[in-house]
Amino acid sequence: MPSTLIDLCEYREDIRKSRFIALAGPAESPEQAQAFLARHSDIGATHNCWAWKLGSQYRSSDDGEPGGTAGRPILAAIEAQGCDQVVVLVIRWYGGIQLGTGGLARAYGGCANKCLQQAAKIELVMREQFILACTFSEHALVRLRIQEAGGLIEDEAFTAEGVNLRIALPPPAATALAEQLTDLSRGRIRLRLSQP
Repeated sequence: MPSTLIDLCEYREDIRKSRFIALAGPAESPEQAQAFLARHSDIGATHNCWAWKLGSQYRSSDDGEPGGTAGRPILAAIEAQGCDQVVVLVIRWYGGIQLGTGGLARAYGGCANKCLQQAAKIELVMREQFILACTFSEHALVRLRIQEAGGLIEDEAFTAEGVNLRIALPPPAATALAEQLTDLSRGRIRLRLSQP
């Protein structure tokens, strides 16, 4: 099962007088990945090379290094570590010694790999979105049942009648939670799959 990072991770290494800093973090969307890159890139560095992977979507950049020597090795490191929903930035300050294409690929991929190896990770649990509505008096108990089922509350909207919730649940937990909520509300609360 793929995993993502809990928080920002950093790794530093000097390779033949060039200084490399790898920064890795979680990202749930291309916009979050690009925001991470914008926030952490160093315009004073020689190169800011990066890659991100979000499910079947991925992108990478060599940022001026010879084609295929930076972005692709960083992406390969993400995949080798079994990561998803991750962005990795490797910043290089040139030290005056040419590394060659093989040396560059090893340096960028190696720094990314070492950074991800030491990062705190959490297993990604696939979840589906559901919607439900409950009364104010049921709200606290409904939230507790969702948490016990391994669900996440993505949105709560308070109305005059009660609370509308959009939640994300691991698919195997949906049936048991639906039964609990039906029992709790005497059949009034219905868990429905959210339409995209």
